[in-house]
Amino acid sequence: MKIVDAKVIVCCPDRNFVTLKIVTDQGLTGLGDATLNGRELAVAAYLSEHVAPWLIGRDAHRIEDIWQFLYKGAYWRRGPVTMSAIAAVDTALWDIKAKAAGLPLYQLLGGASREGVMVYGHANGRDLAETVEAVGRYLEMGYKAVRAQSGVPGLDTAYGIAKGELYYEPATKGLPEVQVWSTEAYLDFAPRLFEAIRERHGMDFHLLHDGHHRMTPIEAARLGKAVEPCRLFWLEDPTPAENQEAFRLIRQHTVTPLAVGEVFNTIWDCKDLIQNQLIDYIRTTVVHGGGLTHLRRIADLASLYQVRTGCHGATDLSPVCMGTALHFDLWVPNFGVQEYMRHSEATDAVFPHAYRFEAGYMHPGEAPGHGVEIDEALAAKYPYDPAALPVARLRDGTVWSW
Repeated sequence: MKIVDAKVIVCCPDRNFVTLKIVTDQGLTGLGDATLNGRELAVAAYLSEHVAPWLIGRDAHRIEDIWQFLYKGAYWRRGPVTMSAIAAVDTALWDIKAKAAGLPLYQLLGGASREGVMVYGHANGRDLAETVEAVGRYLEMGYKAVRAQSGVPGLDTAYGIAKGELYYEPATKGLPEVQVWSTEAYLDFAPRLFEAIRERHGMDFHLLHDGHHRMTPIEAARLGKAVEPCRLFWLEDPTPAENQEAFRLIRQHTVTPLAVGEVFNTIWDCKDLIQNQLIDYIRTTVVHGGGLTHLRRIADLASLYQVRTGCHGATDLSPVCMGTALHFDLWVPNFGVQEYMRHSEATDAVFPHAYRFEAGYMHPGEAPGHGVEIDEALAAKYPYDPAALPVARLRDGTVWSW
């Protein structure tokens, strides 16, 4: 089965997405997500100029060979642009292979390891009271796991605070928004937030929180230790992971589980963290981690050290990535949890899908392939609209990790 066309589709149904559509000589098509929030056109150009011409005439069934060709054949390996492009090809080819077999994708991976995929929702508020109330709304919707983010007293903005109740898009149109941050104010406030949530809603659900790379290692250790009585499911991205030895310092001071990896692109980014058992959950995604072919290798390595998966699933990943991730989640033996941020109605209309949510769990559905398609005519009505993620500065003006 030969590849006869590879088309890059860029659209903006409430936010920007990059989608690769591969067409075969047997009429089967496959979709892959290539979205890189704030840098979408870099991946679109990489695909159009440097990848798509190499695909024409190749056997669509030779997924591993094509993956190796795109990775090793480029010489300039790794990085978010390259790996997102490779992921789009890989995902589209798995979609085609499953469609050719007439099976949902998870069956080709080895079948289901569970009946459903536990997901967590995003509860947030402008202050403590609003966030506590928001957690309750997610529990009422049936979620078994909830991530809580709140505005911090004394700060005008804070990471994770949505403009609406269910949809969160931090990117703003035009140039990046500058947000002022104070780690000291955050560290004084965060333990009180989790204590209030547990006091109001009890312990019978999983509570998660994202530090979003903003703490030093010792600050992260302090927070992890302070919130141990609140029994967090995980503390996500407590400190930048470029210096992976930093996680050893955090580990020495707290038993709060640690999650990291949404910005990782290859197994080499997380190898030491996993092998040295410095984290509990690996959050690498299908789209930014080189596709299913590579993500499975990361998961297999993690399983040797009892590290579980917790794939990133924000709305900066299209429904194509979400659908594919759910097939991966249903199969992967060392599954932990899946992030689930609901897309807008416009996005769901452009990307009709088979996956569904019910009582805190999701299922990818039984449609052949990964179960997500694209309405190209509708997508064309939503042209690319440049947007950028915020930039954080401390109160004295120092640029900080957003």
